[in-house]
Amino acid sequence: MTAIKTRILPKSKTIALVAHDSRKEELIKWAKANATVLTGFDIIATGTTGKLVEKALGKPVTCFLSGPYGGDQQLGSAIAEGKIHMVVFFWDPLEQQAHDNDVKALQRLAVLWNIPLACNRASADFMFNSIYMDTDYEIEVPELK
Repeated sequence: MTAIKTRILPKSKTIALVAHDSRKEELIKWAKANATVLTGFDIIATGTTGKLVEKALGKPVTCFLSGPYGGDQQLGSAIAEGKIHMVVFFWDPLEQQAHDNDVKALQRLAVLWNIPLACNRASADFMFNSIYMDTDYEIEVPELK
């Protein structure tokens, strides 16, 4: 059994934004609709998505590699290191991706490290309208030995 410890998701959160090609337009529309909220946070994104978000919001975005080239794995690593506090990942459930294993690993790490993960516009809207967006929030995480 894994021991549990706690970690704080800080008021000043770092948010990862990711979208499969068929969902990028939807993510950009969502980001524009939530521009006021998003400008108050640091944003990390995979390659192409990051460039699109940066252009849409006029805000600097830290861009990792494109998902299929290792960007999903970079995000997973940042989650495990406690550097990402929330993930908005508009993924396509109807289309198989060349990097499906990386996508599953990213989602698994978000769940394992107990950080909020939104996979569609409705869940992202609920998450971003939460009372916890503008405050520190204590989460339980596995304690590594």
